[in-house]
Amino acid sequence: MLINCDMGESFGIWKLGQDEQIMPFVDMANIACGMHASDPSVMLRTVRCAKEHGVRIGAHPGYADLQGFGRRFIDMPLTDLQALFIYQLGALQGICKSENTALSYVKPHGALYNAMMKSDDIFVALLQALAKYDAKLPLMVMAVPDFARYQKFASEYGITLLFEAFVDRTYQTDGRLTPRTEANACHTNLEDICDQAVRLFKEQCVISKDGTRVSIKADTLCIHGDGELAAEIAEVLKARLAECK
Repeated sequence: MLINCDMGESFGIWKLGQDEQIMPFVDMANIACGMHASDPSVMLRTVRCAKEHGVRIGAHPGYADLQGFGRRFIDMPLTDLQALFIYQLGALQGICKSENTALSYVKPHGALYNAMMKSDDIFVALLQALAKYDAKLPLMVMAVPDFARYQKFASEYGITLLFEAFVDRTYQTDGRLTPRTEANACHTNLEDICDQAVRLFKEQCVISKDGTRVSIKADTLCIHGDGELAAEIAEVLKARLAECK
């Protein structure tokens, strides 16, 4: 089971996250592309750090919403959304090329990620854009019970999907994340986070907020790099998953 983490989300002199401490313990770095967070210098430093530790680099494009950290939905024409999406992939790919490395996958951020999982039109628009940019890049999406419908859409455009689950977020009975606007949307206890990760790895399920066992089959587990416990979670989680093998 691979561990991925949202990273490179600082901006100018404003620092967010613990990228240098986290990077040695993850397999995949979802690097912000300058719209919801980051800037060219942060992107370059994060790409170099990922390369140094042999971590796969993923583009983490979002809505153009620095003030809201990309967590606010922006209603826009799909053609404009596709252009914004491709623009961000190209920016990070250019930095990767300058460092003699390359993108390995794409994972939309925040409100864009949630929007593509709720709207077939947005999901298909992103698939179309990715197919035009580079159909060999997998798209990371949420692991949900009805995953087959997303695979069907992706197969029409020759896109491979990577399904991810979240170790530091709570789930609802429909297999989707508890909205951040609701209470107890995030796990704050390290043991709860590790228990959820081990359960996802061994049993391919989570326990929802109301105690329901929900089947979740994931390829990768996500840590949010902006969390206070992110570095500690990454180190402990890496060790716990190694024990499960």
